[in-house]
Amino acid sequence: MDYRFESPASVREQLREVNYLADEGIAGVVYLADRLAKPVLVEGPAGTGKTQLAKSVAEILGARLIRLQCYEGLDESKALYEWNYKKQLLRIQADRNLAQGETTWDDIETDIFSDEFLLTRPLLEAIRAEEPVVLLIDEVDRVEIETEALLLEVLSDYQVSIPELGTLAATQIPLVFLTSNNTRELSEALKRRCLFLHIDYPDLEREKEIVLAKVPDITENLADQVARIVRSIRQLELKKAPSVSETLDWARTLVLLGIDSVTEKEATETINILLKYQTDIAKAVKELTDDKDGGRRSLGKVAP
Repeated sequence: MDYRFESPASVREQLREVNYLADEGIAGVVYLADRLAKPVLVEGPAGTGKTQLAKSVAEILGARLIRLQCYEGLDESKALYEWNYKKQLLRIQADRNLAQGETTWDDIETDIFSDEFLLTRPLLEAIRAEEPVVLLIDEVDRVEIETEALLLEVLSDYQVSIPELGTLAATQIPLVFLTSNNTRELSEALKRRCLFLHIDYPDLEREKEIVLAKVPDITENLADQVARIVRSIRQLELKKAPSVSETLDWARTLVLLGIDSVTEKEATETINILLKYQTDIAKAVKELTDDKDGGRRSLGKVAP
């Protein structure tokens, strides 16, 4: 069997080349997913890079990314496959007109329940793909527990059973990533089939590296300030802590505004880029504001 990665170190280096700064734990799990041919269940707060990990792995492999976005009410017809009923009806009508009653129902049924009339959805698409594929099952915790059963056959044996066609097995094993924001507990059956990876908010130095890698023209000093301020804000009791993607949005905003060094005034005036609830904004403003210095104190020395 041909493996995609030589070592965890090579995974980390390749991810760095596409500006995904993985730690040893992330790189190690991606490496093992390839070697063990097992899916990866990635849990953690929203906006910490779970989805981006799958996208970045697809990029470094030159693989096709197939994404199944999960939501409440997702069913087999949207996740696996469904039949093209309109096309089937047209074929039945055409067959009857041409045959003038000579075609039996068995003949028609054999015809219309064939590959030509099958509409593939993300799970089946990944199974049937002949080229390298990364399958992303995003926010799996949003589906009902019963819907998880749709995933079990795919994740166990990389195959799909279709009553009219039989079992369709994968021609190549895709790399599979399932993401979860942990809004509900996933079933034990699903967890058993996966390697587990938790991605939390990055530490101070790694978040600074991410900002430097992702935000063009930002200075090291400003990236350091941004990382420190965001870390300080995350330590507050917030309804929603700022995600890494929101950190990047804030950093880009500061660069666009021509800010080289963040003051309290500039931080409070742009804090809505980081936080999306008014109660959180009020707490952060209170934390950042220092009336004694007239709102102009530099925030470069926020405690790590």
